[in-house]
Order: sequence, then C-alpha cells, then structure tokens
Amino acid sequence: MDPGNLSVVSEFVLLGLCQSWTMQVFLLPMFFMLYLIILLGNIAIILLIITDPHLHSPMYFLLANLSFVDMWLCSVTTPKMITDFVRENKTISFGGCMCQVLFVHFFGGGEMVLLVVMAYDRYVAICKPLHYSTIMNLQKSIGLVATSWTIGFVHALSQMVVIVQLPFCGSREIDSFFCDIPLVIKLACIDSYNLGILMNADSGVPAMTCFIVLLISYTYILLTVRQSSKAGTSRALSTCTAHITVVLLFFGPCIFIYVWPLSITWVDKFLAVFYSVITPLLNPAIYTLRNKEIKIAIKRFRSYYIHPKGNI
Repeated sequence: MDPGNLSVVSEFVLLGLCQSWTMQVFLLPMFFMLYLIILLGNIAIILLIITDPHLHSPMYFLLANLSFVDMWLCSVTTPKMITDFVRENKTISFGGCMCQVLFVHFFGGGEMVLLVVMAYDRYVAICKPLHYSTIMNLQKSIGLVATSWTIGFVHALSQMVVIVQLPFCGSREIDSFFCDIPLVIKLACIDSYNLGILMNADSGVPAMTCFIVLLISYTYILLTVRQSSKAGTSRALSTCTAHITVVLLFFGPCIFIYVWPLSITWVDKFLAVFYSVITPLLNPAIYTLRNKEIKIAIKRFRSYYIHPKGNI
C-alpha cells in the first residue's frame, strides 16, 4: 500500500457486547455488581491468607497470587466495558488499546504458568509428601511465582513488539468490548492472514502446552490418590477437583479463541467475557466452597476480627 494513503491512528472504536441500548442498560448494573464481587472476593482471599498463620504455606501463597492475578486480569477490561454501556461514543485511544493488549496477555500468560506451578505443588504434596517441606519451601515458591510473572511479561512483550509496528488505516472498529490481538490485526493495512496465524500461535501454543501438562499432572495425581489411604483421599480429591475446575474454566475459552480455526463473533465475545469476568468471579467461590481449611480460616477471622468479644 502507498505510504501516502496511511494515516496515524489515534483511537479505535469498540462496538461492545451488543448494539441494543435496552440490553446495555440491563447489562450495566449486572456487570458492575459482578466486578465488585470479583474485587471483594479476591481481596478477601488475599487478606485471609495474609492474616491467618495457619494458611502460611506454599499452597495458599500460590492461591493468594492467583487471586491477585485474577483481580487485575478482570480490571484490565471490565471497567472500560462498564463505562462504555452508558457512552454513545465508545472509543479507546491507541495507547489505551495497546495497554489492554499488553496487560491481558501479561496477566493471562502469567496465570497459565501459575496454574502449572499450583499443579506442581499438589503433585509434590500428594505424591511426595515426606519431601514436601524440603521441595516446596518459601524461597522455591517465590521463585516459581516470579518465573510465572516473567514468562507472562515476555509473552506479552513479544506480542506488543509486533502489534505497535503495524500500519493502520481504513476501519477503526473493533467488534468486541476490549482490544485483543486477533481483532486488532484485522485492522492493519497489510495481508494479515499469515501474521494472524503467527500471533495466535504465540498465544495458542503456550496455552495448549500448559493445558496438556496440567491434564497429565492431575491425571497422575488422581491415580496416585486412588492408591493411597482413605484418610487422605477425601481432602486430596477435594483440593484437586477445585484446581481442575479452575483449569477447565480458564483454559477452555482461551484455547477456543486462539487455537480454534473458526471465528464466530458472538461466541468469541461470550468466551472473552467468560475468561476475563466469569473465571475471576468463580475462583474465590470454588476455592472457598471446596476447601475445608479456608472455611475454618473464615470462621477464625470472623471470631477474632468481627466478633472479638466472644474470645475474651
């Protein structure tokens, strides 16, 4: 294309979840309440783990980090989506769009690796219980979490290096509620087919790799649990079931968006809402309802901080 026909794009237009004003008015309070629940739920888990000495273990340290990542992953896209429900002009600056791309893949990539780390923690706890305190000490846990953040950052940066250099012209409309790589690439003034495949592979391959590793890990863990004593079986199954549920909820939508060859707009929007809003919403509930130690810790927190007179 003739460089003279290119113009510097200063903003994009987000078409949002739907075009109906009535539906947007209906969705506004619903997503606002969901976002508040996500923030309060994940903050509650983080504070509970920090304040309760009984939860100062590698497993709960990793869980606190998962809540932190979920909270920020949701915050990258949801506030903008909520405000756009009441705006007629749903624009986002070029810089804002690039920031969404960067942080969605930063937190998303980091969470993928963090879920693998959590599976490794459960593998050591269940399959090598006598060596757990040696293998999964605080220093090792911090190192693994730092590794997940580093991989997420490198992954996001590898995407940004390509995206920010693309020439944009013509349509500025993104048919979604946030900027994501497949949709932004379509607006570039180049033949984006091969680039789209390459960029989707940059997200899809790590997602599939982590997902397969997780499936193998939890299959091995469950087989080990079946051969263990009945005393520890119930607790191990409860913990692993919670982890597996979170893995399926997070990786399912990601794999369909970045690996599945067919792209259907309303399906992609639904899946994007699922992994950016629904999964961070369900994670606190899943770990709270399925974890006996968390339930006990909540009772201790209420006893010590909400009803302290009962302990005098």
